[in-house]
Amino acid sequence: MRQDVPRAFRLDDPSVICMMEKTIINYWDNTAYTNYGTDQSYTFADVAKMIARLHSLFRQLGIEPGNKIALCERNCAQWAISFHAVFTYGAVAVPILPDFSIEQIQNIYNHSESKLIICGQKYADALQARILDINNFTVKDEPLAIDMKAFEDLKPSDIHYFRENPEDLALLSYTSGSTGRSKGVMLPYRSIISNMYFADKALDFHPGDHTLAVLPMAHMYGFSFDFLLEFLTGCHVHFLTKTPSPKIVIQAFKEIKPVVAIVVPLILEKIVKSKIFPLLRTKRVRALIAIPGARQLIYKKIRKQLIAALGGNIYECVIGGAAFNKEVEDFLQLIHFPYTVGYGMTECGPIIGYEDWKFFKKGSCGKTVPRMAVRIDSPDPQNIPGEILAKGDNVMLGYYKNVEETLEAIDEEGWLHTGDLGIIDKDGDIFIRGRKKTMLLGANGQNVYPEEIEDAISTYTFFDESVVVQRGEKLIALVYVSPETLAQHNLTPETLQQELSIHKRTINSKLPNFAHIASIEVRDQEFEKTPKRSIKRYLYS
Repeated sequence: MRQDVPRAFRLDDPSVICMMEKTIINYWDNTAYTNYGTDQSYTFADVAKMIARLHSLFRQLGIEPGNKIALCERNCAQWAISFHAVFTYGAVAVPILPDFSIEQIQNIYNHSESKLIICGQKYADALQARILDINNFTVKDEPLAIDMKAFEDLKPSDIHYFRENPEDLALLSYTSGSTGRSKGVMLPYRSIISNMYFADKALDFHPGDHTLAVLPMAHMYGFSFDFLLEFLTGCHVHFLTKTPSPKIVIQAFKEIKPVVAIVVPLILEKIVKSKIFPLLRTKRVRALIAIPGARQLIYKKIRKQLIAALGGNIYECVIGGAAFNKEVEDFLQLIHFPYTVGYGMTECGPIIGYEDWKFFKKGSCGKTVPRMAVRIDSPDPQNIPGEILAKGDNVMLGYYKNVEETLEAIDEEGWLHTGDLGIIDKDGDIFIRGRKKTMLLGANGQNVYPEEIEDAISTYTFFDESVVVQRGEKLIALVYVSPETLAQHNLTPETLQQELSIHKRTINSKLPNFAHIASIEVRDQEFEKTPKRSIKRYLYS
């Protein structure tokens, strides 16, 4: 259960690095991190000593504050400690999703001009880069002498880190990894500080609280609210180092009993659809639900079971990162389950909208958070959907080495054009009605860019044209092959169909797991195009 420990401080310091110092000093002997399912645990003192060791390595490698250091590995305590070392050194962190292909990771490393990448052996063997092994913190092919005894006597009074300027670049988060489409979101320290101020008031963690980090820390949703906030407030963070299948996640929740569940919709949807909906469809339960008095008792029991599946100790379940299934949400409202849905994007580090579950409106994604403003580009924002525009402390500096897209995203008045369509009701609640951009949201909350998949299709196969669409949770590639191309490759429409599975494997091998296509459908005519010869993708689904 939750430890009734008073907070040593609130997150109100203008320096996020100063917050880190205070956390380490105030909770020196407490456990900070544990790799779930292992005996690997680290106190805040251990974290401080490893930070000192890594700072020494950075200096020997000639890395200076402001240089970029990439991190690529699945969630683990070593990733967290590496980030703290990079951040408190004054370097710019470049988190890379571990699901990206080696080609994408290499591209991000090169595009970001990183001086070093901290990663595991899986990536180290394939990358052309300066590599620091995340498991033992040694530099590949560069033996460096580190006197570990020099750090064993480190005391809280020895903790003094770099001091940042709020407007300086803190973190470079890539929403894309393919050549020619790399978009590095430049987040300043003020964005990270503002997100922490918000989350500290909204979620109210206390020292010693147990939390479970399920979401990828290289994604801003997981980074801000599943990892960094918990560290700054003195929590004991457990990292789910395995692939977060619903079965593994549920088991971890039961064992760790976190005080808040921060998830993508898929996790909750899987539990409800596989465990609860089948039960509700049985004759006996249907008959009981028809009785008003019994109905509420059943709903209360189901709510209790669902909370128990998430450890039994949660105040609320925070959902974000992808669209939420309407049927599941309707049911959660029916049983008064404590959930809320937030709204954000990488370009805001990430938060834009949130509301506590007690005041949350079904179908919305909360109200505009503090230090941010939202308006709808519509003549009637309450009734006619328009593009959602956001402005405030959370907004990025722009896209790295991409002035054109920066100017397109942030207008002269400082409004960020989100690409989402929505309305805001009279109470200030935001309702998303669709997406202006072509970006798709994967079931686990990752951004999926159809153009990247289409690039892979055109690069590694002989399809003339392609459009990637989303059907439910699946990505489908619609393709066209001209008669000339078929003849050139000695194929007929029939033999082409026989080879589609081979082409699908080839395409998927070049893509991260969350961007894999489920099937390829061959069209018998070209896609309809605009006068500029762009495919009218809105015609296809």
